[in-house]
Amino acid sequence: MSRSGNAFTTATTAPLPLLVAAAVWGGGYVWLALGYLTLFTFVMDQLGHLVADPQSPKSEFPAADQLSAALALAHFGLLGLAVYALSSDAFDPAHRAGLFLAFGLFFGQVSNSNAHELIHRSKKHLYLLGKLMFISLLFGHHTSAHPRIHHRFVATDKDPNSARRGESFYHFAPRAWAGSFRAGLREETKVMAATGRPLLRHPYVDYIGGAALFLLAAYLIGGPGGVLALILLAGYAQMQLLLSDYVQHYGLTRQRDARGRVEPVSPRHSWNAPHWFTSLMMLNSPRHSDHHAHPGKRYPELDLPAQSEAPMLPYGLPAMATLALFPRLWRRVMDKRLSRWSNPEEATATAGQ
Repeated sequence: MSRSGNAFTTATTAPLPLLVAAAVWGGGYVWLALGYLTLFTFVMDQLGHLVADPQSPKSEFPAADQLSAALALAHFGLLGLAVYALSSDAFDPAHRAGLFLAFGLFFGQVSNSNAHELIHRSKKHLYLLGKLMFISLLFGHHTSAHPRIHHRFVATDKDPNSARRGESFYHFAPRAWAGSFRAGLREETKVMAATGRPLLRHPYVDYIGGAALFLLAAYLIGGPGGVLALILLAGYAQMQLLLSDYVQHYGLTRQRDARGRVEPVSPRHSWNAPHWFTSLMMLNSPRHSDHHAHPGKRYPELDLPAQSEAPMLPYGLPAMATLALFPRLWRRVMDKRLSRWSNPEEATATAGQ
């Protein structure tokens, strides 16, 4: 299988019928959906050597934007279905937990990746879909903070979403969430003041007001249980987005010259994952260096840098995010790799070791 449009479509949409079946009929469908998003994706990543040219660069996919739009619309339907199912009495505790994890993983890995893709699109309707997706996950401020703060200050101490060496995810997550909220708010307020737009057109009014409307919709779907379900699902999805930020920039820093100017962003300021299946499922989000170099590139066009140019993760992004939940093990695996990229010359000399 090449990295064609059909491959992206198959990897991202295959969980949809499983999730619907799990929410409607429960039983084994719950474990099938959860298994697809965990064990199956991990195994497929490890079988990459059996796939023809799994690390090939872009291939033509003229329907890339259409797939993103379709996934966005599916997201809203799935979110409502998940809230309904989790707030009902149709599931025992074990199946309810499995259902929560399966839907949460889809929202955290596929929906987050797709929303991230859409907020970088220049077409207004695509951007709006991405913005609404983040708002539905109660994370609307990411729409402002990601392009205005993260892309500008990545791998510096001014970016709350760049993890420092030795920093655990549990310290990073609250710092990144609150820091990005405040930084995005400051930046958007400056833009508002410069353009003279009225307060009601402030993006954060959309983010907060939109979140309130989605919570109201959850209440109408499932009462207080529906509100709780949405909050928990959104929190789980947000945690996975923060885990992606943590993993993809852990410890990497941009150097300053004698005048204090920060060096330009380069491929070595992002961790990349060459694992083929999760890259397909996450719309090439693990090809992170090229995204930072060219934020406007659509996902099928993103290239994987050479190992001599950028640091590589030993496992796929979801697997590494799971590893990050265990700080001592994470540091044992990552800190020695990070040391190779503390000096660009050393990184080049030791690439692939």
